[in-house]
Amino acid sequence: MPFIGNQPALSYTSFAKQDFTTSATTSYTLDHPVTNANELALFINFVRQEPTTAYTASGTSLTLTSATSASDDMYCVFLGKAVQTVNPPNGSVGASQIADGSIALGKLSATGTKDATTFLRGDNTFASAGGTNTPAFYVNKNDSQSLSANTTTKIQFDDEVFDTASAYDNSTNYRFTVPSGQAGKYFIHACLRIDSAVDTDDFNIYIYKNGSEIGRKNISHFNYESNDISQLLELSENDYIEIFARMTASVGTEAGATVNFFYGYKIIE
Repeated sequence: MPFIGNQPALSYTSFAKQDFTTSATTSYTLDHPVTNANELALFINFVRQEPTTAYTASGTSLTLTSATSASDDMYCVFLGKAVQTVNPPNGSVGASQIADGSIALGKLSATGTKDATTFLRGDNTFASAGGTNTPAFYVNKNDSQSLSANTTTKIQFDDEVFDTASAYDNSTNYRFTVPSGQAGKYFIHACLRIDSAVDTDDFNIYIYKNGSEIGRKNISHFNYESNDISQLLELSENDYIEIFARMTASVGTEAGATVNFFYGYKIIE
């Protein structure tokens, strides 16, 4: 076989072979046309037959002198159909020999779903890129809520701006509950402003988890000021989060808490 440029170091020649399903007949059809019987090496029960004596061949027709039986094993090798190929030795092909863009995704052995939204990880698996920080919610308070002095009071956030998983109760318990299958790390934040003409000693804002305080922030000696709190929490299914507030002042003093907002969202890991 001629070559343009450098000739490959090794070349190999193979011959086409055809296996026949035998029956009580003398006529068979060849996979490839031939000129005569000398272009075939025919074997019956692993014994080579003599061309033109045991069989004749022309085009795709093979004719035997004696009929075969269904139990015979018969095959032929096409001597006139030699195919020359080049088979590179193992480990001989480098990156420079592979054309850019010639390896299709179907040739990869990676697991997972390959499409326009996934990427191939270092562990040979396909994974989705990016994600969404959900469940997520954001709620306000429609109006002010009265706070009694020296009393810890749950803030009733009743105005939902959004709630992606319908996980915030804005009418009864005023709490966010982690939905089924959504355990993980959550960022929680809340902000309140106290409306009071009294110079209150302290104003605390609390985060409660499952009915117990897990975080607080205090500001002192103020009036008409805001207080906010943020926390990163590891939450399990059905854990719930609430916001409470407390002011310390002379007994009987009351003030209104103008609530700015309360929100949270799950963090992509």
